[in-house]
This record gives sequence, C-alpha cells and structure tokens, in this order.
Amino acid sequence: MEKEQLKVLFKKYHEGTCTEEEKTLLESWYLQYNEHEVDLPARKIAAIGKRIFRELPGNESSFLRIGVVITLAAVLIGLLISVTVKLVFDNPSEKNITAVHDIPPGSNKAILTLAGGKRIDLNRAANGRLATQGGIQIVKNANGQLTYRNGETTTVDETLSNTITTPNSGQWFVALPDGTKVWLNNASSFTYPASFAHQKERIVQLNGEAYFEVAKDKAHPFIVRTGQQEIRVLGTHFNVNAFTDELSVRTTLLEGSVRVMLSARQAAKILSPGQQSLLAGNSLTIRAVDPQQAIAWKNGYFRFNNEKIQSIMRQLSRWYDIEVRYEGPVPTEAMNGKVSRYKNISQVLKALEATGTVRFKAEGRRVTVMK
Repeated sequence: MEKEQLKVLFKKYHEGTCTEEEKTLLESWYLQYNEHEVDLPARKIAAIGKRIFRELPGNESSFLRIGVVITLAAVLIGLLISVTVKLVFDNPSEKNITAVHDIPPGSNKAILTLAGGKRIDLNRAANGRLATQGGIQIVKNANGQLTYRNGETTTVDETLSNTITTPNSGQWFVALPDGTKVWLNNASSFTYPASFAHQKERIVQLNGEAYFEVAKDKAHPFIVRTGQQEIRVLGTHFNVNAFTDELSVRTTLLEGSVRVMLSARQAAKILSPGQQSLLAGNSLTIRAVDPQQAIAWKNGYFRFNNEKIQSIMRQLSRWYDIEVRYEGPVPTEAMNGKVSRYKNISQVLKALEATGTVRFKAEGRRVTVMK
C-alpha cells in the first residue's frame, strides 16, 4: 500500500468515515505490517494507532503490549486488556503458541440416513437425485445443498422420516418439503418427515444446533423438539442451540414469534425478536440479546460476548474436531470478539493468545489451555 494511501486511510479511520472495505484493508495491512517494507516511520504509525485506540469507546484505559506487530494490531482493532478482544485478523504473530499443528476449519459434510436405514455421505455423493421416498425426490444441488421435491406420483407417504447428521467439523443446509430452510451446525442431528403432506403439524427433532427460516403456514404449525423443550411457530426465523455439553438450551428469535415450552404441563413463554429463552434443568427464562451473536456461526464467524475460555473452547472443539485439556489454573477473564470460522486453528489460537490471558500447546488434535 502506498504511503499517501495509508495517510488517507489513517485519517478516515481516525475520523470514523472509513467504509467497511477501507477498514478491512487497513486492518489487514496493519496485521501484516513490516517496518522494513514500508516508507513510513514505525513510531509515527504507532503514535497514530495509539491515538485511534484511546478514542475508541471504552478504551480509555491501558492496552496490551506483546511485541510491535501484535501491539499495533491490538491498537487498531480495539483490543482491551484481559476483558475484550476483537478477533479480526489475517496474519498475526507466531511467537507464543507452542508446537502448533495446524488444523483446517470445518466444512460442508454430513450423513443422510433415509427411512429404512440407508446412509448417504452427502459430501461425497454426486449432484442430482439421491433417492426417491414416498413420492418425494431428494436432490443434491450443484452448491451442495439438499432439497426435497415432489416426484412424478401424487401419492406421498408422510410417515417416512430422514435424519441428517453432521460430525465434528461439519455443517449442512437442507430445504424441507414445505420450503422451510434449515442450516445445521457441527456435531448435530436433525430428523424430519420426507413430506409434510396431510399432517396437521410439521414436527421435527433437533440435537445440537440449527438455524431455521420456517415457511409460513398458519394451518400447520412447525414444531421443533429438543429433549424436554418444544418450540412452536407458524413462520419465523430463529436459532436453537441444544448441545448436550452446554449449560442450557438457548432459543433465539430473529423474526416473527415463537412459543417455547418445557413440557405440555407448563405455561408457554412467547419470544419476541431480539429475545432468547434459556432452558436449564427445569427452569425456563427469557432475556434480551443481540440475535446476530446467536447466528454468527451460520454467517461464518465465531462471535464471543463476555464468554469464558471454557465456552470458547467447546465451540472450537466441535468445529475443528479437537480434544481440549486444561493445565494449571483455568483463565477466568471473559472475552468479546469476532473471528472467521474459516481460519486454520493456529490463527484463532494466536488471536486468543493476543489477549495476554491464555496460552496454548497443540499436539496433534489435542490442544492444552494454560494460564
């Protein structure tokens, strides 16, 4: 990047007038910055960065210093010591992680189990029609998505059910027979009818996490069952996190309304957009949240909001298919941040280490967390 272009971008960033593209360009350059490869004094660049950092909301206090490159990156993207870090990066420093064995991110892969038990590896299956069940064609599109279409016969067997299972490091998208769209996260399974024809209710079963855009049909409620919880909707957008290793089942509403209930004997709770229900044990509560955090995974990001390292590592373990261990005292500082799910694990761990609160040791697919 030319010197004059840098000056312009610095000025616009300082004034808050950068476009998203310009901001990304500048941040990307800063994280790959080498003082020997650019005709700008390093001290001047650092001074500009510090001034920008001081004027960012909430950053009036001190900031992390762990080497020139990381310090500059932290300054620019608003790294707040031991409390918050915005994890947006391209090529961070490699100084801290011990023996990192790079592991690529997860990808689209899943197993489709048909009624009758036949299993189809969706990642390896050729595009086109995979099977026909009860008058419904199951088709894999060129973009790898799974759709259900009415076949040549008008006779539909609505008793047949299918299950899509994603492994650790896998995800998949399916368009159901009624037009409902479902994004399935890693380490999850989703069971649904091959057809909703002649059914009074559209009932599906979820284990793990999925984002739903439910096709509207007031005469046929759409019901998602997750263990003890039942979610009933008519047509809306919402996310369900029902991993068994999490402390609660979280249902987050983005559009419309949903009715969440613990059992048929209890009164239902109605969610409005921007609300999230939490089911922990026999307790069902509601709180206001940023719904974009709940669907960050669907949009290709990890997004942390005041999260402890244990919660973060559970997410990483499912997406990168790693074993996580802890050595010594577990870091207690909470983190806020956002990072692409399509980075290799080494880049994610380096960004977490940039907070100065945690270190990692990687051996094969085992990652040890250290204070």
